[in-house]
Amino acid sequence: MAETGKTNIVVMWTVGPEDVAEGDRVFEKHARWMTGHDREGGTALRRYNISKGPELSNPLDPSSSPTGDTIFVLSEIYESPAGVDEHWRLAVEPDRKLDHDELVAWSAKAKNIRTLHYGTVVQDRW
Repeated sequence: MAETGKTNIVVMWTVGPEDVAEGDRVFEKHARWMTGHDREGGTALRRYNISKGPELSNPLDPSSSPTGDTIFVLSEIYESPAGVDEHWRLAVEPDRKLDHDELVAWSAKAKNIRTLHYGTVVQDRW
């Protein structure tokens, strides 16, 4: 499924060991909530994944020692920017509301957060 030109949300959280289990719980709920997104049309959610792994002391050297912290990465690819708009509309809709407070509370504990909203996929090979 080619994604070049599609719209991407990417968020990365770096958390200490004491916050990993809570992150797992938050993203389990988030993944269930995401199943209600459109899968076809202009607002379609094309891909969704959560990854996590150790933060490295040298982020450009995969053989460097871990810091002890964990990085969580959320990636969502939508058919168009309208999919991101729909995502945020659903997040506050009374019947479908995302437990945003829990995600925000967990995020406040993060040592670092980086976010890309409305990114455009510019390279896709597979």
